[in-house]
Amino acid sequence: MSDSPYIVVVNEQNFATEVIEKSNQVPVLVDFWAEWCGPCKAIIPVLNKLVEKYQGQFILAKLNTDEQQKLAGQFEIRGIPALKLFRHGQVVEEKMGVQSERVLSEMIDRHRERPADKLRQQAMLAHTGGETAEAITLLEQARDMDPTYHVVQLDLAEVLIDSQRFDEAEKLVKGLPANVQAESKVSELMAKLIFSSVAAKAPALETLEKTLAEHPDDLKAHYQLSARKVLAGDFEVALDHLLLLMRKNRKFEEDAGHKGLLAVFTLLGNQGLLVNRYRGKMASLLY
Repeated sequence: MSDSPYIVVVNEQNFATEVIEKSNQVPVLVDFWAEWCGPCKAIIPVLNKLVEKYQGQFILAKLNTDEQQKLAGQFEIRGIPALKLFRHGQVVEEKMGVQSERVLSEMIDRHRERPADKLRQQAMLAHTGGETAEAITLLEQARDMDPTYHVVQLDLAEVLIDSQRFDEAEKLVKGLPANVQAESKVSELMAKLIFSSVAAKAPALETLEKTLAEHPDDLKAHYQLSARKVLAGDFEVALDHLLLLMRKNRKFEEDAGHKGLLAVFTLLGNQGLLVNRYRGKMASLLY
């Protein structure tokens, strides 16, 4: 076993301290292994190389399943080597069997603190405090510092949306790798972009409500009001207006009612009573 300060042997007595508590500071990768396990020995050089590469940006915790059967049972270890990555006291990712350096590096990178994170934190504080121009500058610096850290681009896109710089935000998101674009966070951002761009061109809420009281068939007003309601978090009212749009005219703004309903479902995580109820109403119109 390496004598690196970033490798620790864990057992029932020190697991809470060395894994649970330390994972609040850095990711902790627990290697469940045993002496008789050939694949466990095969992965040792890969793990040691990662420890040397990251120099304390994660901790490798070695757990012998023969000696620590209670912990192995607690974490439902059925085969070894089993690798579980802890962050903030929880298992955030896991792998079974021998893994390549690339696979494990990518897993660690998703959860370790990076130099760009400090700039991200400063940027979001600036944005919350109304210093949006400063926030954009800081996020651009963070992006330049770590171009493959796509969380920064997503933060920047969100701030650009809040600043009504919609074209820039859309271009930024569409320039991300395909696997990043497939993430739920990106879908949520694009949904927010849709409603934000509609609301930016809309009259005030009171004006829209007055317009619809006098002209209940004004589809544009229904659409604009739905966007304002989404941004205010009044999702049920927004869904009602979008459902009406879909019922009245599927051709309005290239089926804006249907697309808007799907976008709201995305913002709501595609689950929950509200989503299920309105998905049923939407289905009745479709079929």
